[in-house]
Amino acid sequence: MDQTAEGADKPDSAVVRDALGVGVAVGLSGFAFGVTSAGSGLGLLQTCALSLLVFTGASQFALVGALAAGGNPFTAAAGAFFLGVRNAFYGLRLSQLLALPRALRPFAAQWVIDETTAVTLAQPTRRPARLGFTVTGLSLYLLWNLTTLLGALGARAIGDTRAWGLDAAGPAVFLALLAPMLKTVTERAVAALAVLLGLGLLPVLPVGVPVLVAALAAPLALFVEGRRRDGTRQEEQAGSEEDR
Repeated sequence: MDQTAEGADKPDSAVVRDALGVGVAVGLSGFAFGVTSAGSGLGLLQTCALSLLVFTGASQFALVGALAAGGNPFTAAAGAFFLGVRNAFYGLRLSQLLALPRALRPFAAQWVIDETTAVTLAQPTRRPARLGFTVTGLSLYLLWNLTTLLGALGARAIGDTRAWGLDAAGPAVFLALLAPMLKTVTERAVAALAVLLGLGLLPVLPVGVPVLVAALAAPLALFVEGRRRDGTRQEEQAGSEEDR
């Protein structure tokens, strides 16, 4: 169904309920980021600035995780940047679907992330899509920044976060967000290959570099998938010619 076409809109109450559910559930994980960031050595203002300005959980966790492990800041920033590139592709799709006024687009771009994209694309028409995007983005942005602040303050109060095992909070939250998105065989293959590359190269490469190398899992898996489809297509063509 074309989401921009006229049709039966989803009730506003249902859209708001679903959007708030996503915003609150994911927004609470900002606490884990605040703790992790503070444990990596970043100050309170630096931690809060990341959530205010970057506002993409995977990139933020990747950055502070690499810094916490003693990685080079430039390498850590590069890994975070490449993780955030996907949001640009989300923006291409959402710009057509939402068709927001030009004056609002720079502000809406700040909220183009995994969660807002998922809620927006789940709506049947443009009106609930706009509502879902707005409610998810607003609730998640406010709660993520609030819990980031609380997490950073809490980390300063408890001292060494590693003694409490809180340094593992970031990777755990990232995996929890990622796992439900791996629905196809190709997506799972990419994730598995990325894990193998990242863990396998960890002992031999500088901190932060294995994450960048692991990104090669996507083109490799897509290449293999393309070759497999080409082979299947050729077999089907050969079979149809034999039937003739």
